Amino acid sequence: MKQRGILLAAAFAAVAALIPSVEALAQVQAGPTLAATRARGMLECGAHTGAPGFSMPDSRGNYAGFDADICRAIAAAVLGDATKVRFTGLTSQQRLPALQSGQIDVLARTTTWTHSRDNANALNFTAVTFYDGQGFLVRRAAGVQRARDLDGASICVTSGTTNELNLADWARSNNLRVQPVVFENNEETRKAYLANRCDAFTTDASQLAGIRVGLATNPDEHIVLPDIISKEPLAPAVRHGDDQWFDIVKWVVFALIEAEELGVTSQNVDAMLNSQNPAIRRLLGVAGDHGRMMGLDNRWAYNAIKQMGNYGEMFHRNLGEGSALKLPRGVNDLWTRGGLMYAIPIR
Repeated sequence: MKQRGILLAAAFAAVAALIPSVEALAQVQAGPTLAATRARGMLECGAHTGAPGFSMPDSRGNYAGFDADICRAIAAAVLGDATKVRFTGLTSQQRLPALQSGQIDVLARTTTWTHSRDNANALNFTAVTFYDGQGFLVRRAAGVQRARDLDGASICVTSGTTNELNLADWARSNNLRVQPVVFENNEETRKAYLANRCDAFTTDASQLAGIRVGLATNPDEHIVLPDIISKEPLAPAVRHGDDQWFDIVKWVVFALIEAEELGVTSQNVDAMLNSQNPAIRRLLGVAGDHGRMMGLDNRWAYNAIKQMGNYGEMFHRNLGEGSALKLPRGVNDLWTRGGLMYAIPIR
């Protein structure tokens, strides 16, 4: 019995040696991206040049939208201040090289997570922030009811996007003839559609809803067809080779989702610091060292939620009922309400 006790004690000691202490966690060094972000006191975020509801600059270059707010939440978690973001507007062709070259720290720009982008382009997609799909915008007067009615149509599409590739695949698999009319960016594509240079406009359905609302002519003269021809999981991306930064961006997204799951909002987050719910205490840094594990302050998630709100709050004001788009949550609702949004536990 004595010998077995000695062996068990030795085993427990060996396991304990593998578990980092609080002191060790406090000494986690900043990786290259975190160090550079802190040194400049600013997060460099790649943004869309004009996607209503997601990323839109005003006349002064101030960005509004869901993707812009994701970047602000990252800045709040990393720097403690959601305003410490510098946005760089990028076209579809510019966005991936800008991230690869180090011009930006994170790309949050309605970018679809695909195999080739994840691997051949040496990027890491962090966590899906919006589940989308490609659709079509047409003039109501054309009498088009379904996407298959576009056989023989000219279709405006932006180059360097999955939309361009999806359109070709969809037409081929459905035995349809379409004529792509390709432009460099969404604004050029939108203007071409309005100028009747094409019969339809194709991009992600959520963007089409925003474009339709913002049309200078009567929005009711245009409709978004009900057909969705692709899967477009949108996620912030970072470069390969910096696991710490990959973890930080990914867990900021999960924290925003978990906050909604737990009922933690920008309005009640201070009161929630006194919660006895273990999950809430870990999320807000009252218990555990989950921030220090990533080289951050333990209040990383608290800062993001306090300044930017949880996932649901961000969706509501940019895309949902609190916005001009008024998109339903649909598949972007929480898993407990029939959607796909599901946070990995912070524990």
